[in-house]
Amino acid sequence: MDALRLLPVSALADNYVWLLADAHGDAIAVDPGDAAPVTAALRAQGWQLRAILLTHHHADHVGGVEVLVKGTPGITVFAPQDERIAAVTQQVGDGDRIAIDRPACRFEVIAVPGHTRSHVAYHGHGLLFCGDTLFSIGCGRLFEGTPAQMLASLDRLRTLPDATRICCGHEYTLSNCRFALTIEPDNAALRERHADAIRQRDRGEPTVPTTLASELACNPFLRTDQPAVAARLGATGPTGADRAARFGALRAMKDAFRA
Repeated sequence: MDALRLLPVSALADNYVWLLADAHGDAIAVDPGDAAPVTAALRAQGWQLRAILLTHHHADHVGGVEVLVKGTPGITVFAPQDERIAAVTQQVGDGDRIAIDRPACRFEVIAVPGHTRSHVAYHGHGLLFCGDTLFSIGCGRLFEGTPAQMLASLDRLRTLPDATRICCGHEYTLSNCRFALTIEPDNAALRERHADAIRQRDRGEPTVPTTLASELACNPFLRTDQPAVAARLGATGPTGADRAARFGALRAMKDAFRA
């Protein structure tokens, strides 16, 4: 990770703000929905905020930006092209490559519409900051996009290296595991991931970041072409139904799930 240190900061009800810092204490923040815990974490670590990355416009991901910018004049705020996001200094789009001098970071911007129409993810240094597109054992609700759009976005993310660390925006692993087990109750990797997540939460630890390899083995939203998942959704196999329709059916089941 090029001597960069990654720190998830709990915010609001179940959000994570991600901080990434170098050995000199220069740091970036990803999706600061609340300024107070970010400021407290920076102070505790002795870090200085140099830039902010935003994945989408929802208030729980951008709500702390203006306060942080006022407290640290001159920092760069990267965000997708969306008029609903304020205090942006550099808009980014699919395929852009952004460079930050302090800390020395390079990220590729990946458009991932589905949760929102303008959602982006940032990939670099073995990390994926994916906001509310891909979760540990889940994916985001389709507030502005279609099943086909979200499926295409996840298809792009699944091609990243297996070791990629997935830095998502919320602590949803336990509830996502409970749903996933209704889809693949015999998935041994999923059962182990659920048990690990229970132990992590019992210790007061975050369950993320996870890895793409783990998500490919456990996350039903990345496994809709697997025979067991397709069968649970009423198809006989990978080609037994339209992929987007199958994905949409799974997302609808998750939306209605209560446990």
